[in-house]
Amino acid sequence: MTRTSLNRTLRRAYFWLGLVLVLSLASKFADRIPYIAGTPLEAAAQDLYEYLKDMALVFVTVVAAYLANVFQKRSNFVESLEEEWRGIVRTKSALYTYCEKTYVSTDDYLAAFCRISETIDNLRIVYANAGETDTLIGLYPYAPLHDMRRALQSIDPRKRPDLPPEDRKLARDAILQSFYALRETMLEELDLDEPAHPLLISRGRRLKKPGATRRALFRQGRQEKRRDGAPPAKPEVDALLNDLYQAEKAGTGV
Repeated sequence: MTRTSLNRTLRRAYFWLGLVLVLSLASKFADRIPYIAGTPLEAAAQDLYEYLKDMALVFVTVVAAYLANVFQKRSNFVESLEEEWRGIVRTKSALYTYCEKTYVSTDDYLAAFCRISETIDNLRIVYANAGETDTLIGLYPYAPLHDMRRALQSIDPRKRPDLPPEDRKLARDAILQSFYALRETMLEELDLDEPAHPLLISRGRRLKKPGATRRALFRQGRQEKRRDGAPPAKPEVDALLNDLYQAEKAGTGV
């Protein structure tokens, strides 16, 4: 279930829920509404209110189950889309590796081609074609994947055994450009948020100083005393680990 389908379903559910609440409220105060109080409509409104009150538990249960089913479908869709995106990233890496190889074989090409072909077909378990009907095939939802396939086919070693390096580089650049275009649009469906604590600067480094709180140092010292109070099973092992620890501590400043 896409984000658009989810929002449309929720709007429909909220509309019917609001309508029921409005009818319930109007029925409750029917005896105070002009042109209804003292008429047969008042009795009908009271009967409606009693019916809604009796069916409230059933109504709430049905709505809750329906919404739970809707959100479960959305969760399954997002999970499938995330898995498909991981497959697309692996496919991009495989095609990039193929383009960067100096010498490629037919087996290398067939492996890369099968990878992009599988990716194209796997996307169909997530999205239907755009404009698809009972009689029309429609349009593939993410054309850059086919651009990546065509770029790979342009450097098929079976058709062009003496392929110049610049053509392979051009195909690589076309594959990367198609991937970047795909990434910009496809990930919009995942409702990604900015990180709460991003690191946005270049040359980032650790800003915390070496050391720990007094409480932690006290606990460390107490544990060391308890350890030193018991004879080691293998003194040479303890000596080795101590030398390595001190050397690392002196070298890193930790």
